[in-house]
Amino acid sequence: MSMFAAYSIYTVAKDAAGVAGNIFAFGLFVSPIPTFRRIIRNGSTEFFSGLPYVYSLINCLICMWYGTPLISPDNLLVTTVNSIGAIFQFVYIIIFMIYAEKEKKVRMLGLLLAVLGIFASIIVGSLQIADDVTRRLFVGSLSCASLISMFASPLFIIKLVIQTKSVEFMPFHLSLSTFLMSTSFFLYGLLNDDPFIYTPNGIGTILAIVQLILYFYYENKSRADASAEPLVVSYT
Repeated sequence: MSMFAAYSIYTVAKDAAGVAGNIFAFGLFVSPIPTFRRIIRNGSTEFFSGLPYVYSLINCLICMWYGTPLISPDNLLVTTVNSIGAIFQFVYIIIFMIYAEKEKKVRMLGLLLAVLGIFASIIVGSLQIADDVTRRLFVGSLSCASLISMFASPLFIIKLVIQTKSVEFMPFHLSLSTFLMSTSFFLYGLLNDDPFIYTPNGIGTILAIVQLILYFYYENKSRADASAEPLVVSYT
């Protein structure tokens, strides 16, 4: 096999992993839609929190900036997926603010402005760094830390599943989508030799596998317990 053919296969494999990651991430981005349909239908945010969308927005913005040519070359697919994600999160936040009570609305507006201010500071600060390697290290470290914190957030749900022995609060499709997305970008990062991508997504893949294992364990256990119940109850 010639060097050109090997390079072509390598490039196709890397791009395929990145495109797959974009597709699976889209599934995660649209997952809150049923929640917002309910909010719009009821005209109230009820007991829902807007914080997850604020956290997701800052994560998408930082990762989007990292993927631009100004910070890291050949990471366009990182920019595209996080640009789409940022748009979704921004729309969710706006809808939440429209239907939230005054106190929640003011708090969400403050958080949104804080996120935009932090992101602007990161852009300005990173552009002040003349050395390309140092600039990439700075933004890449922020991106990596942000992704790890996002992937670590399900640890609370994992703990809840173990305590309650129920998968009610851990939807299967979300765990599966997280696994597929993080695995795709883990491979993309490896093929692109980018530790700021493969490190957090490797952690995300492991945590997603744990979620899937717990889901099947407790789901099967629940079915086994249900089938073990007597079909006829005697009152004599």
